[in-house]
Amino acid sequence: MNPAVPSIDQLQEIALPAPVSYAPQTWGWWVVLGLLVLIAVVIGARRYWQWRRDRYRREALVRLAQLQQRSGDLSALRELPELLKRTALSMPYTRHLVGAGLLANRDSHAPAMSIDPTPSRASPLPQVTALGGMDWQVFLQQHLKQPLPTDFSQQLALLAYAPDATLRALPVEQRQQLFDTCKLWVERHHVAA
Repeated sequence: MNPAVPSIDQLQEIALPAPVSYAPQTWGWWVVLGLLVLIAVVIGARRYWQWRRDRYRREALVRLAQLQQRSGDLSALRELPELLKRTALSMPYTRHLVGAGLLANRDSHAPAMSIDPTPSRASPLPQVTALGGMDWQVFLQQHLKQPLPTDFSQQLALLAYAPDATLRALPVEQRQQLFDTCKLWVERHHVAA
């Protein structure tokens, strides 16, 4: 072999530089990373809390869909007012919703109902259950941005207390409208936070 001709045995590997680290190199990037993780945890916790808070709403919508499938059955129609009342009772922060605006609408000769400002969840329940007529209509309308039919509470009372013959005489369109209005309220009613 000729010594002037390089051979493959003389080749040496080139030394590679150290791999670049993906970890932040300064403390500022660690702070940004920490803030991003904190924001993600807060958003995740808030969404989970909201999902849990809206459990009553999901259950009411499932029950409403079951009732709507049996819209020809009188018992399904009779259950609509009860379903709306139970949904209103299940709303979180009900004590803020029954506020002075609703109670001011009562007749002056009716005894005033006291609102307990403590965070007890049990105190507003009798107030919501006692609502009827125009007070019930006002309560339903106050918690929905879209307008409800002006006689919606009367229609609910008709469903609850009218004789079976009256309910059988309801047109299919009116039944469908009642189900649609109930669904709209359950889906979109506002809960004070």
